[in-house]
Amino acid sequence: MRLSDRIYLVGSGRLGFGMSSPYDCHVYAIDGGSEIALIDAGSGLDVDAIVERMRFDGLDTGKLRYVVLSHGHADHAGGAHGWRERFGVDVLAHPVTGQYVATADLKAISLADAIAAGVYPRDYQFLACPIAGALRGGDTFRVGDLTLSIHEAPGHCSGQIAVTLEHSGQRNLFSADAVFHGGRIVLQNIWDCSLHDSLETIRTLAALRPDALLPGHLTISLSGGAAELDRACKAMDRLEVPASLI
Repeated sequence: MRLSDRIYLVGSGRLGFGMSSPYDCHVYAIDGGSEIALIDAGSGLDVDAIVERMRFDGLDTGKLRYVVLSHGHADHAGGAHGWRERFGVDVLAHPVTGQYVATADLKAISLADAIAAGVYPRDYQFLACPIAGALRGGDTFRVGDLTLSIHEAPGHCSGQIAVTLEHSGQRNLFSADAVFHGGRIVLQNIWDCSLHDSLETIRTLAALRPDALLPGHLTISLSGGAAELDRACKAMDRLEVPASLI
């Protein structure tokens, strides 16, 4: 699904558009001309569906060079192994996320708890994947003729990053699970979810004044993205907590 001249939505699960495995987050493809990067890998349960979406949209999978993981939860990072094995991509992540994914640290990514809660199938397997490079806040890197900027975004979990892409006069914010349409957030009963960090992250991302808000699930805002973050900030100004997504 083409969102702009360089950004495509190529995977999405039950908390989205039903384009791939129900257990997938939104998976975005960034077309840098000579190279393509994916923002997040999905769960790994239906990589074929994402590949077919890419081809349907006219994207050359032979140009796929990178998979950028926003964080280590299985709906975002579980597919990293499959993308690397199939396409030889470089998988990039925050150092904390990279450690979890490279060692398949199921406790660190709260996968056992998520399976017990019915979030994933009982036979779901998260396969370890080597990380080719670390991404920290303030870093930039090139995907073909485009430049991506990295922002620290802890709160939903440890090691989360957000990504911005500026192109054709538009600032696009890939906010992962830090903040969603309507200024909503996700707080979960897992060891590394922090309300304080979530609120600090929202303030930081709101200051970027994005045009498009491209979150990890549900509604996408192709314009007026800053207003969506402002909703969360206004709640915080009233000493409230932004509304929960779930």
